[in-house]
Amino acid sequence: MSNTTIIIEERATNIGNFMVGRLLPFRKKRMVGPFIFIDHMGPVNMGKNENVDIDMHPHIGLSTLTFLFEGNIFHRDSLGTSVEIKPGEVNWMTAGRGVVHTERTPDYLRNQEKSLHGLQIWVALPKEFEECEPSFTHIDAKDLPTWEDNNVHFKLIAGEAFNRKSPVPVYSPLYFMEIKSPVTKTINIGEFLYGESALYILEGAVQSEGHRFGQKQILVAKESTLCSFEMEENTTIYVFGGEAFPEERFIEWNFVATDKNLIEKAKEDWKNNRFPNVPNETVKVSLPEPRLKK
Repeated sequence: MSNTTIIIEERATNIGNFMVGRLLPFRKKRMVGPFIFIDHMGPVNMGKNENVDIDMHPHIGLSTLTFLFEGNIFHRDSLGTSVEIKPGEVNWMTAGRGVVHTERTPDYLRNQEKSLHGLQIWVALPKEFEECEPSFTHIDAKDLPTWEDNNVHFKLIAGEAFNRKSPVPVYSPLYFMEIKSPVTKTINIGEFLYGESALYILEGAVQSEGHRFGQKQILVAKESTLCSFEMEENTTIYVFGGEAFPEERFIEWNFVATDKNLIEKAKEDWKNNRFPNVPNETVKVSLPEPRLKK
């Protein structure tokens, strides 16, 4: 990527009963446009007695975007939503002033061998929407804009770019897209991008300005309009970014806000059972104890 300024390596983090790769936030780059958090889940193979079971936990001030490459997750939330997400589909949940959800292996897969692989993304909300009413949208894979250009395959998962618009109901100017190339190809997409921009290499490799970058790396561009690079054969990348916010964002546990007081209130509300519950769920994730400063 031309004028790459930061290279972020994937860092292993334990979430529940499996490992994920933490990509954002990074100490030298807290956000890329409105994107404030990205986890790479898997790939992991789970046995008959291994399942995803993430109990009730809250969010404020953000939208979550779940996109799977393999496997299935069943989502339930305090809005009454119950939906299974499958590979290629999008779950977009806007927390706003507060929402609670769970993520589990679907019942029909719980006693089978299975796999899981995907991305879990948090997109911060603009200040004027950070306390909006929570909402949930599920988008089928067939409804996402997909096209091919010179043997390169594109999919616009969220936002607007390339004169196309995803049906995911975003709250600020952004883009999140998949690019796949079965052959070595030079990619020039800067004219279609805006704001801050980065790419994540899922598989294969990317070359730029004499450097080669492999999978599990994020490359952050100094200027999105200069976004040019070479994809090696059988490479899959995800390009994401958009307009940055004028205000700083604070992040603690599952909460994002422009004001630390909103986060403190959310913590107290969770400890004192003032968030709504998820129907047919009983187990809640406890608020983490504050880390002692050395």
